[in-house]
Amino acid sequence: MKTLLIVRHAKSSWEYPVDDKDRTLKLRGIKDAHLVANYIADKIDPPDVIYSSIANRALHTCAIFTRCLNYPFDKVVIKEDMYDFGGSGLVETVKSCDDEVDTLMVFGHNHAITAVSNTYGSTLFDNVPTSGVVVIQFDTNSWKTINAGTTILKVFPKDLK
Repeated sequence: MKTLLIVRHAKSSWEYPVDDKDRTLKLRGIKDAHLVANYIADKIDPPDVIYSSIANRALHTCAIFTRCLNYPFDKVVIKEDMYDFGGSGLVETVKSCDDEVDTLMVFGHNHAITAVSNTYGSTLFDNVPTSGVVVIQFDTNSWKTINAGTTILKVFPKDLK
C-alpha cells in the first residue's frame, strides 16, 4: 500500500515585484497552513519522505507543516520538477520515489495539484484551494505502478473555519 499526501502551497502574496519563485506567503496563507497542518497532524500517518517545490511559497508552507508534524525540515527533499503547473513533473517525481517509501507528502502548485488529485484519486475537485490537502491510497507496492487510487481524506481551510 502506498499513500500520497498532496498539499497545495498556502495563499501567496503579489505585493512585491519579485520573481515567481520568490513570492512570499500572505498572512492569511500562513494562518490557513497552520490551521490545516494542525488538524491533520493526528489524522494521518507521518510521511516517510517529503518533497517540495523550490518556490519560496511551497517551501514556507512545507516548513509550517513539518513543524506541526514533527518532521525534521532538514530531511525535506527539494525538487526542481515540483515547480510544475501542469502535473507531468509532479507525476514523474512521485513515480520515481523509492519503493521503500510507503507514505510520501508533496508540496506543489496548481493546476498540477488539482490535476493529479483528480487523475489518481477517487474524488473529483473543481479546485484544490491553497493550503488544501488531498490524501490518496494506492493498492500497490511500487510508486512506478500507481494508477487509480482511493481518496481517503481531503482537508481544505474552509472546512475548518
